[in-house]
Amino acid sequence: MTLADKTYEPTPARRVAFIGLGTMGAPMAAHLQRAGHDVTVYNRTTAKAEAWVREHGGRFAATPLEAAKMGQGSDIVFTCVGNDDDLREVCIGRDGSQGLLAGLQPGAVIVDHTTTSAEVARELTARAAQQGVAFIDAPVSGGNLGALNGVLTVMCGGDLAAFERVKPVIAAYARAVTHLGDSGAGQLAKMVNQICVGGVLQSLAEALAFGEKAGLDMQRVLEVISQGAASSWQMVNRGPTMVRGEFDFGFAVDWMRKDLGLVLDEARRLGARAPVTALIDQFYADVQAMGGGRQDTSSLIRRLR
Repeated sequence: MTLADKTYEPTPARRVAFIGLGTMGAPMAAHLQRAGHDVTVYNRTTAKAEAWVREHGGRFAATPLEAAKMGQGSDIVFTCVGNDDDLREVCIGRDGSQGLLAGLQPGAVIVDHTTTSAEVARELTARAAQQGVAFIDAPVSGGNLGALNGVLTVMCGGDLAAFERVKPVIAAYARAVTHLGDSGAGQLAKMVNQICVGGVLQSLAEALAFGEKAGLDMQRVLEVISQGAASSWQMVNRGPTMVRGEFDFGFAVDWMRKDLGLVLDEARRLGARAPVTALIDQFYADVQAMGGGRQDTSSLIRRLR
């Protein structure tokens, strides 16, 4: 893992724990360590936590509860796991006594970077409040490169005072950290983000496939149109790799389908219409059926070739 050089804003060192050292979590935790915080990490695969400590320093814990308790108790616990059930398990534990919440003192804050339902964010906010702990739902956008470079966009929901306390710490791996409302607002904003990303990628896939059928040099076409009104982050960063048929990186189709499932569930609850999102979700199902579940989301173009 190679982190970009980054200048960290001076902020008082905090005792923090980071739960989940996947593609996103590992570099985020590393930025916290480099920024001078006292970091304890936990990962379900212990070998990954041990390797992280060998590379970056800090400590590793055997359980989420131990991570919350180590170093005289964590002031802030960051979580970045798989889904709603994973988050419940690390926070509460299977019997209500072995999760990280059992190890936190009143005044501590949980900052959850998992993309989950708004419902579980509200549920865990209420559960944490029973023992005087704040819970901030804080999903991120920017992908693995954003995490490595420390320039993620973080969308937050929850108590404003708790948010203000953790914002300078989150800044170690973010360029934009924004409070958007009460508990669940961060997750709802992430759903808005994923609707936009899916739509842009499908349009980009169709445009590139069309240009290829027309016999155009699509690398050159991209150089031109990326300077105009059609430009987007996806066009600039994924267009060239889509033309070359390179998809072995980035945000996986499996993860995108999980996120779009959350969007569609929430749309049904809200009575909101999302017909294009539902269609793109099925297109991603096609890519999964083609064996592309772990490929980047830009692999939508494979359906059109």
